[in-house]
Amino acid sequence: MAEFDTIRSAAGTRAAQIDEGLRAHMNKVYGTMSVGMVITALAAWAIAGLATTTDPSVAAAQLPNGTLLSNFGVTLYGSPLRWVVMFAPLAFIFFGWGALMRRGSAATVQLGFYAFAAIMGVSMSSIFLVYTPYSIVQTFIVTAIAFSALSLYGYATKRDLSAMGTFLMMGVVGLLVAMVINIFLQSPAMMYAISMIGVLIFAGLTAFYTQDIKNTYVAHAHHGDQEWLDKAAYDGALSLYISFLNMFQFLLMFMGQQE
Repeated sequence: MAEFDTIRSAAGTRAAQIDEGLRAHMNKVYGTMSVGMVITALAAWAIAGLATTTDPSVAAAQLPNGTLLSNFGVTLYGSPLRWVVMFAPLAFIFFGWGALMRRGSAATVQLGFYAFAAIMGVSMSSIFLVYTPYSIVQTFIVTAIAFSALSLYGYATKRDLSAMGTFLMMGVVGLLVAMVINIFLQSPAMMYAISMIGVLIFAGLTAFYTQDIKNTYVAHAHHGDQEWLDKAAYDGALSLYISFLNMFQFLLMFMGQQE
């Protein structure tokens, strides 16, 4: 009997350690994601500031909404460089992140995440040329509230979301194809449909990724490989970061007030 009590006590202690570790792990995920958001916002704001000017005498071009572009802005948004800026984040995700996770240390993976956040900021900088600052902030707040609720659901629910996640990832591929096609078609109706579907897809992925991050930690915590768990936290932060930013951008197409 005493031996059984000892085993039960040890199991309870181990479960408590995993719960405590999980909380620390999730805090690291959300903290890393938040730092990435700050980096993205600062990079986007700084690049937009360099790309525009208020002095007509030094302006290189003027947008239909009256925004004046500097020489840097014309180069960034009006030359073939814009395609590099547009697709650089996708290239990083598809060709760089996996290799970084396999071969890099936890510190290198963290640095790679922050570098990606900066690249994303450059890619997103054009929103400051199209939408008013008020509508950008308003949409960000709405996205943050929705994201928090969805992530909380994914963490707390007992329902297995893995099947939904697989379906939604297939939807992301279709969404990317539709967006590339619409770059050339420039169809407002198609863009509206893409935006609506995009919000739904990344809303679902937010809940799925949160549950997956939690389950992954619980499944591997007993191995005690802290280096791997640190890398997994940065990988989880990237997943949630991407979901948040995509929800934000698609919602901005609905809610954003243009300049």
